[in-house]
Parts: sequence; C-alpha cells; structure tokens
Amino acid sequence: MDKRINRGDYYRMVTLAVALRATCDRGKSGAIIVRDGRIISAGYVGSPSGVPHCDEEGHEMETRYEKVVEQIRESRHCIRTVHAEMNAILQAARYGPPIEGSDLFCTMFPCYDCAKAIVNVGIRKVHAFNDYQKSERSKALFSRVGILWSIEDPEVIRYEADPGKIS
Repeated sequence: MDKRINRGDYYRMVTLAVALRATCDRGKSGAIIVRDGRIISAGYVGSPSGVPHCDEEGHEMETRYEKVVEQIRESRHCIRTVHAEMNAILQAARYGPPIEGSDLFCTMFPCYDCAKAIVNVGIRKVHAFNDYQKSERSKALFSRVGILWSIEDPEVIRYEADPGKIS
C-alpha cells in the first residue's frame, strides 16, 4: 500500500493544477485558500467573467514608470487579468465560505494589491512556491500586520518582457 502524501504536498499539487487553468501565458499562476484543513476556494489568473482572455484576444499591456535608486525604470504589465490570489478571495466572497483565519497557497508571492486584499480578508499565513519580482512591499506589509509567510523556492519568477500577441 502506498503511503499517503502529506497535506503540504497535497496543497502544492492542487495549487499547481489550478494554475494550469490560467489564461494569461505571461503568468500561469494559481492559488488556493485552506481553512481547518479543507480547501475552500481556488483561483487562477484570468480575465473577469464574460470578458475574453489573453489566450483568446491578446494581452492588454500597460506601461508603468517607477523610480528605482534615482533612476526611472519602465516596465510593461498585462492588465487584462485578475490575479490568482484575488480570484480565490473573490470566489470565496461570491460562493460563501468565510476565509478569515485561513492559509493561502500560491505559485508566486503575491503582488502588493493582492497582499492588501489578503490582509483585509484576514488570511493568517501565505505559502508561496516561488518569489515574485516585486514582492518587497508585500513582504513588509505582511510582516507589519503579523501575517506569517514563507517562500519554498527563492527563485524569482520573471515575466516575458514583450509577449507576442498584444491588443
């Protein structure tokens, strides 16, 4: 008889399977929310319901400018999609399970906008499989408010600078 996998491995495998549903090829990410040992919500990166996805219509790119060590840095972001962590939170809001006191498992460390939502809904711990290129503010926020966090692999996930099909 095969040995049963532990919960951490189970949650990791489910999160990675959820990420396979992602519809933006720039960031195939997924997230699940777990409370009391039960998966209560899942989300992947994708467009809002009823709106064409990146893999159907192309990316909706936006150029942003940031001041980094006295230099201005330009970056391009696809803004068509809702992030996986936010989608998991929104699915719980829509279908009812309370998420206060839960854990969030995600393929990459949450961005600052998702981190603020994570704080406000009362998630207590974030388990990320990889780091994210802009995670410093999220880490500082979590540490400030007492949300525990971990990163399994410190490799930073970077997005393709200029994806092929753009709308």
